[in-house]
Amino acid sequence: MAREIAEQPAALAATFEHVLPLRHDITRLAAGRRHVIFVARGSSDNAGVYGRYLTEIHAGRQASLAAPSVATLYGANLDLSNSLVVAVSQSGATQEIVDTAEWAKRNGAAIVGITNDGDSPLASTADVALITQAGKELAVPATKTYTTQLAAITVAVDALAQRPGTLDADIARVPDEAAKMLSGSVEAAADLLAGAHDVLASGRGLTFGTTLEVALKLEETCLQPVRGLSYADLKHGPIAVVDADLVTILVAAGDGPALPGMTELAGLVREKGSKILGIGGDPTFASRCDVNLPGPALPETLVPLALVIPAQRAIELLARKLGLDPDAPRGLRKVTQTD
Repeated sequence: MAREIAEQPAALAATFEHVLPLRHDITRLAAGRRHVIFVARGSSDNAGVYGRYLTEIHAGRQASLAAPSVATLYGANLDLSNSLVVAVSQSGATQEIVDTAEWAKRNGAAIVGITNDGDSPLASTADVALITQAGKELAVPATKTYTTQLAAITVAVDALAQRPGTLDADIARVPDEAAKMLSGSVEAAADLLAGAHDVLASGRGLTFGTTLEVALKLEETCLQPVRGLSYADLKHGPIAVVDADLVTILVAAGDGPALPGMTELAGLVREKGSKILGIGGDPTFASRCDVNLPGPALPETLVPLALVIPAQRAIELLARKLGLDPDAPRGLRKVTQTD
């Protein structure tokens, strides 16, 4: 896992080089289609959460996350002729995702597939396949396959914008900013989490998918139950559970409209006695956290592509501190099959 975390800058650069030339193909495929549907599970679903926000904010098109069981269990007949379906699977072999993509195509949708295996069933089903260049991922917890999925999603969504290419200058900086996330100590973050009785993670907007991914990584790698909630959902009631027995993980971009609210939330959580692990944010946000892992110097639209890396490093270290194998968490397999 540690080695694969370190491979992410190169994997991101290779993925952008491979998929950017396909942007025009997606633009043509999506012509006349206004609705975008992301189909995924697990870490790929967290990548889809980012895609949903980016699609509506950057591309100005309505987006949603699919419920695959609508296709695989209920076999509902929907008119998807106005839809572009983005199916995301690291292996491209999770049968539920492949079946849902095939169902969507039968119902009139155009399909973009995002996978790390160009020979997979998903790649064969897709009208346009974006093949991430993560290389073989041996550790069960997804790291480089997750961030390269985000890269492919960024390109797919930018293809839907009124002026594709406006993100290119910042996209070019992503690999270098990801490399910067590999330095700096994560020891204090791992120690804080190691002493936690309970953990809650919260974020908002474009970084909410990162919040959910951090929570998932902590659960599957360190066997530590974590609840991932949006800023708004947390303040609507669950804030009552925040106390000195809880460590709160707050995830924020360094700029953007969600940052003031996340900074305010940090102050509120601190008043309730909770220790705070902050990931990203600006200096004011960091000052309200007990431990802060600085994020990349990227705009809010692209910050999720590297923001998760310091958290991945801290979680990998935490697993080893707890005497666990971060590469092979108990009860998990690389390809999860569902119905």
